[in-house]
Amino acid sequence: MPERRTVALVTLGCARNEVDSEELAGRLEADGWDLVEDAADADVAVVNTCGFVEAAKKDSVDALLEANDLKGHGRTQAVVAVGCMAERYGKDLAEALPEADGVLGFDDYSDISDRLQTILSGGVHASHTPRDRRKLLPISPAERQGSAASVALPGHGPATEAAAIAPADLPEGLAPASGPRAPLRRRLDGAPVASVKLASGCDRRCSFCAIPSFRGSFISRRPSDVLNETRWLGEQGVKEIMLVSENNTSYGKDLGDIRLLESLLPELAEVDGIERVRVSYLQPAEMRPGLIDVLTSTPRVVPYFDLSFQHSAPDVLRAMRRFGDTDRFLELLDTIRSKAPQAGVRSNFIVGFPGETEADLAELERFLNGARLDAIGVFGYSDEEGTEAATYENKLDEDVVAERLARVSRLAEELVSQRAEERVGETVHVLVESVDPVEGVYGRGAHQAPETDGQVLLTSGEGLSIGRIVEAKVVGTEGVDLVAEPLEGSLVCSEEAGR
Repeated sequence: MPERRTVALVTLGCARNEVDSEELAGRLEADGWDLVEDAADADVAVVNTCGFVEAAKKDSVDALLEANDLKGHGRTQAVVAVGCMAERYGKDLAEALPEADGVLGFDDYSDISDRLQTILSGGVHASHTPRDRRKLLPISPAERQGSAASVALPGHGPATEAAAIAPADLPEGLAPASGPRAPLRRRLDGAPVASVKLASGCDRRCSFCAIPSFRGSFISRRPSDVLNETRWLGEQGVKEIMLVSENNTSYGKDLGDIRLLESLLPELAEVDGIERVRVSYLQPAEMRPGLIDVLTSTPRVVPYFDLSFQHSAPDVLRAMRRFGDTDRFLELLDTIRSKAPQAGVRSNFIVGFPGETEADLAELERFLNGARLDAIGVFGYSDEEGTEAATYENKLDEDVVAERLARVSRLAEELVSQRAEERVGETVHVLVESVDPVEGVYGRGAHQAPETDGQVLLTSGEGLSIGRIVEAKVVGTEGVDLVAEPLEGSLVCSEEAGR
């Protein structure tokens, strides 16, 4: 028997990329590839790149170069770039980075096994010419209601893709063909939380963001596909799913029902094995009363609000092609907390945007002081090629942007620590994510998303294991993190898990 081909997937960027990697892993394993964790043990190292901002692109290039260094010293024979940066730059990236043996775009995902085999055999794959996907989308109503195969986007595979493989033929642990459009997916870790993609692309045209140019316009996945994938994840031992896309508040609008998320969430919460459903990436301007009600009152749906504020000064927001202001944002938070006082809220902000004045910065600080956010990300503005903001003339000096970034970051760190202290005395339901005899037992409360927010250190780990949900009382803080004491008889039932 010939030795089986091996492949390692190195994932950078956001949770959406993590889902894409698991879908690629599913396709490859179904076609006979062995998945390995270490690139040094793989015939082919596939780097799933991020193309969002310069720092992320640099990290992606560094990962490709690091993988390239393995060639000639062991098993690794080829390095291949996929993901957002590969899609965004295509042929240009291939020419600028000859260390990559192949640069594959989204159109190549359905044939990923053949593409890798060609590259591994010494063949040359012609990378695509970069294009603006906004010119290809939106697609026709007929295409939306049928297969989205004409639009090559991760998570929107052709109708016959999974059905062509009988469930009995799939490797153990691979997502079965539970429906005609169910994706193949292989989990790449054993964490009790997993992301589920609601949609691809974005219809918003924020002046600082290039995502629509390479991800395309917003295309929702069918609710049945989302449900089937969630059911499979529940069978794999996942306890919490996190719904991701560029803008979850737009889910369903291209399917003719802008309120589709409100009806889907209770169904997801009823899936066997799933204890928590979390929604990320919400646009403040699109928050509807009905959606707030569902997010704050549905058992097993956590009252968590990842709101993309970006700024709060009206003039800056208009220059960003966004909506709202400090007072309206604070009113939104008041509405949420009137329904769920312990709700978790996080957001990201850009400082030093072209034309931002000291008064604008003071307005942002006024909002931050009043918002009581659990987690805050702050970024200094830098030009992103292909965006409207890059053409603006009233740019701030780099040292001014750096000073404002440092100033607001200090404030943010102080405020999230204060918010954590406000939670002392609260009862939280903690999903256990790590148990170590030296480091201790860590998990997350309902108000904390994985990786981006804080975590909870439990003072006792007796009888606890990864994936269990325990009721605990917050007794202290360590910056943004909480310290909590498990309560007697503290393992909670699924109806309580989302609170």
